[in-house]
Amino acid sequence: QVQLVESGGGLVQPGGSLRLSCAASGFTFSSYAMKWYRQAPGKERELVAGITRTSSISYADSMKGRFTISRDNAKNTVALQMNSLKPEDTAVYFCNADGGAYRPHYWGQGTQVTVSS
Repeated sequence: QVQLVESGGGLVQPGGSLRLSCAASGFTFSSYAMKWYRQAPGKERELVAGITRTSSISYADSMKGRFTISRDNAKNTVALQMNSLKPEDTAVYFCNADGGAYRPHYWGQGTQVTVSS
C-alpha cells in the first residue's frame, strides 16, 4: 500500500521557520522524483520545489533562497526546510511522488502551514 505521510506543519510567525517531512512507503522511493506542492484557500495547487532521482533541485521563483528541499533515499523521506516565512506562504502543503510518464503519481494528504502573527 502506497503511503505518503506529511508532518511538520503548524502555526508560525512571519519570519519564522518550519521543516516539513514526508515519509514514503509502498513504492520504490529512489526511482521517483519528489515534489512539494501547496494550495492556499481559493487558489490552485502550485509547485513549490522538486528533487529528481539524482537530486537535481528546482524551486518556484517565490521560494528561491527561502526554501530548501532534500531527500534521504535510505530513509524514504523528503523534506522541505522553509525559512523567512511570509503570510502568503499559508497553505496546505502536499508531498508528491512523480512517476513521470510511465509510473503512477502519488499524493499525500497534506499538512497545514499557517504564517500569522
